[in-house]
Amino acid sequence: MKLHEYQSKRIFARYGVPIPRGDVASTPDDAYKIAARLKGRVVVKAQVLVGGRGKAGGIKLAKDAPEAEAKASQILGMDIGGLKVRKVLIDEAAMDIIREIYLGIVIDRAACCPVMMASAEGGVEIEEVAKVMPERIFKVSIDPFLGLRGYQARELAFGIGLEKSLISSFISIATGLYNAFVGCDASLAEINPLLVTDQSGGLPSLSAVDGKMIIDDNALFRHSDLTDMRDVDEEALAETEARYYGLSYVKLDGEIGCMVNGAGLAMATMDIIKLYGGMPANFLDIGGGAQADRVAAALRIILADPKVKAVLFNIFGGITRCDEVAKGVLDALEQVPTDVPMVARLVGTNEEEGRRILAGAKMATGSTLVEAAQKAVELAQAR
Repeated sequence: MKLHEYQSKRIFARYGVPIPRGDVASTPDDAYKIAARLKGRVVVKAQVLVGGRGKAGGIKLAKDAPEAEAKASQILGMDIGGLKVRKVLIDEAAMDIIREIYLGIVIDRAACCPVMMASAEGGVEIEEVAKVMPERIFKVSIDPFLGLRGYQARELAFGIGLEKSLISSFISIATGLYNAFVGCDASLAEINPLLVTDQSGGLPSLSAVDGKMIIDDNALFRHSDLTDMRDVDEEALAETEARYYGLSYVKLDGEIGCMVNGAGLAMATMDIIKLYGGMPANFLDIGGGAQADRVAAALRIILADPKVKAVLFNIFGGITRCDEVAKGVLDALEQVPTDVPMVARLVGTNEEEGRRILAGAKMATGSTLVEAAQKAVELAQAR
C-alpha cells in the first residue's frame, strides 16, 4: 500500500524526523487558509501516488496566500500519470537551500535484511543515480535483531560528505526513519530530498521536505490506522475488487490472463508462458480452498483487462477442489459473457468432476502445464 507524501511525512514526524510546517487542502479556498496561517512563501504540491509531479507541473511555488490559492486552482483536477489530483499539500517553502540529500531504506531480499542508502545526489530519482553514478550511493546493511546502529548512520554521513555540525542531526533522522520503517512494517521509506538549509545565524539544519512510504499489505492487520490511509480513488478498480475477495493480484502488460492457486505455482505459470512465446497479463493467486464466488470474481477481474486474448487456468487441487473452481468459472461466464478462449489444467482433488463440468463449456484442456501453456499461447497469437 502506497502512502501520499503528506501521510508519509506525518509518520516520519511521529518518529522525530523534522518536516516543514504545512497541511493538505482539497479546495483552493483551503489552500488560501493554510498559506495564510503559514505567512510567507509556500510550495503547492500535488498529492498523487505517482512520480514526475514536478515535470508535469504539479509542484509550484507561491509567494503568499492569494497566489497559493491560484496555484492550487491550477493543480487540483490535473491529470498526472493517469491519476486525477484531488488534494494538494501546502508546505512552507525552504529558504537558503545549501544542498539536497537522498536518504532511504528498503528490504534487500538477497541479503535478507533492511538496507539504508544515502547519497549526496538528492532531489533526483535514486534509480537514475544508481545507473549513472553508482559510486555516489552509500549503503549499510542493518541486522534486524540489532537495528540501525549509530556508527552505521555516521558512516553514511561521512560517505556523503556531510558537515560535522549536522552529523548528530543526521543520525537522529536516520534512526527515526528506520524506526518508522520497522514500526509501520514498510517495504520502503525514503526522504528525497533531505534538505540542508542555512538558518539565521549561519547554522545549517536538516529538513525532510518530501517523503514516501510503501506498507507491506500482509502486515496491515496490525495497523488499522494505516489501513484507513489507503486512497482507493488512486487504485485500479481490479486491485480494489481483488482485495475485497482476498485475491493476490498484480496487473501486467501481457495478453494471457492467469488464474492459479498458490504464489509459487503462479510464478511458474508465468515463466512457462514466456518460455513458449507469450506474455502473462497478470499475477493472480486465488489461494487455497478458493470457493466458486472467489473464482468468479477472479475471472471477472481478468476479463476486465482489454488486452487479454486468452486465459489459462492452472489449478492444483490440494486444499482447493477442482470442481469448485470449475463451478466458479461457469458462474463467472454467466455474469461476464466473453469470446476470449480459455484453457484449463486441473489436477488433484475432484479433477475428473472439474473437467466434466468444464467440458460443457467447450473449454480447451491440458493434461500438463506445458501442454496447457502452449495451447494458451497459440490461442492468444491467433486472435
